[in-house]
Amino acid sequence: MDLDVFVTAHRAEWDRLDHLLHRGRRLTGAEADELVALYQRTATHLSLIQSTAPDPALTTRLTQLVARARATVTGARRATWRDAARFLTAGFPAAVYRSRRWWIPTAILSTLLAAVIGWWIGAHPEVQSAIAAPDELRRMTRPGGEYETYYSSHPAASFAAQVWTNNAQAAAMCLVLGAFLCLPVIWILFVNVLNLGVGIGLMSSAGRLDIFLGLILPHGLLELTAVFVAAGTGLRLGWTLIDPGPYSRRTAMAQQGRAALGMAIGLALVLFVSGLIEGFVTPSGLPTWARIAIGVAAEAAFLAYVYILGGRAVRAGETGDVDATDRSAELPVAA
Repeated sequence: MDLDVFVTAHRAEWDRLDHLLHRGRRLTGAEADELVALYQRTATHLSLIQSTAPDPALTTRLTQLVARARATVTGARRATWRDAARFLTAGFPAAVYRSRRWWIPTAILSTLLAAVIGWWIGAHPEVQSAIAAPDELRRMTRPGGEYETYYSSHPAASFAAQVWTNNAQAAAMCLVLGAFLCLPVIWILFVNVLNLGVGIGLMSSAGRLDIFLGLILPHGLLELTAVFVAAGTGLRLGWTLIDPGPYSRRTAMAQQGRAALGMAIGLALVLFVSGLIEGFVTPSGLPTWARIAIGVAAEAAFLAYVYILGGRAVRAGETGDVDATDRSAELPVAA
């Protein structure tokens, strides 16, 4: 596209739109209709320029013009309780459902890796001695040791708040840092898997793996699922940078980034639930089977929420992105 010719052909329309916007509310019915038509055409012009002949100065001018026109056409929009309900019943579960091809393999591979690390550590005393001295290992794994008292060493409410904050930060980092070609996400995920594998290996070597699993499973099922969802979404975001599909890289990253932001909010709520379980259920005096049953029920409820509500929302056209009226105008640039 010859940018100079394109600008010459459409500058009068842009100037007219700018003039109408400065008029504000003093528009006749015909002028209001003209403003809407010019807004739609200018949004299309902006998409064409961004995808075929990006010019920083012209793109900035048209972006501002389109934003002002959209605000005038649609009016100021405020978030309502209906928006929150739509997010919880459609937007968030749909986003998790749509990214399942990323987080389910992430969960399977991570679980297998944790099991392998645990077996390797448990079966090789020399590896255990490299982790810590024998006396320190006994302090961690003995009855009433550090692995057991960790969950009851602080008041339940403050402990729940602490683990929720830490886990929410880890999930947010996976979502945000995915844009850096996936590498930070892989590292964060590996650190979590390594910690789990070390616990499995050390407690199994002491013959107390059942105690360890009884402490981990009540909250860990839901907590790890949330981490795997965040990691899978972060990896998907990083892959979008490599392969943006039928859209420009900027448009594709914007789409995935908006969905990831919503995922961060939704996963924070999921991790809040797992934090409550970790703070109040895991260290409780309930029988092991009851604590694990609570964890299994929470995990099953989340998966049903994703697959039932999320699947239904996706089939209805929900993508987990913001409303179309809140997005920038865009056009596909490849078949």
